Amino acid sequence: MVYKFRVILDAEEDIFRDIAILEEDTLEDLHNAIVNAFGFDGMEIASFYTCDDDWTQEDEIALFDTGDIPGEQKTMADYVLGDTLDRESNKIIYVYDFLNMWTFFVELAAIEEPEAGTAYPDLLFAHGEMPASAPEMAFGTDATSDDLYGEFDDDYDEEDLDMFDDDHNMDDLGLNDHNWN
Repeated sequence: MVYKFRVILDAEEDIFRDIAILEEDTLEDLHNAIVNAFGFDGMEIASFYTCDDDWTQEDEIALFDTGDIPGEQKTMADYVLGDTLDRESNKIIYVYDFLNMWTFFVELAAIEEPEAGTAYPDLLFAHGEMPASAPEMAFGTDATSDDLYGEFDDDYDEEDLDMFDDDHNMDDLGLNDHNWN
């Protein structure tokens, strides 16, 4: 079977590519198809992330094994598309180049019979031009740090600083009490 994906750049403009790839190919093959479809040089690291229907990021599937014990961590090459995605679990997030954070929403749009004479993966459709740099990510908020945490108050009175006096007895803080757990 052939899996047909729509790969959408997380940007304000509509920039997407439709890619057809065989179900027995791996996530690494899909990674390579995305790199080629969007014109990247393929020299940066990347990861897929499983997600729910609302695109909430879950588990990472890295391009390379970054674990402490070689071979212990599964990579993109270990995940066959047909075993990873299906009609019900049809979304995955792709991030390319962790310095620039090119982020894409990848959705399985169709599962069809392969077309005779077609080489896969196949770029079916391209819409929109890639920007010169990755879109900036707001990460869920437009608020400033002052809005989130309040202004930092650095005006202390003497009472606040008393605990740091050399004369201060640490026993007054209760740190030597044996019942503090």
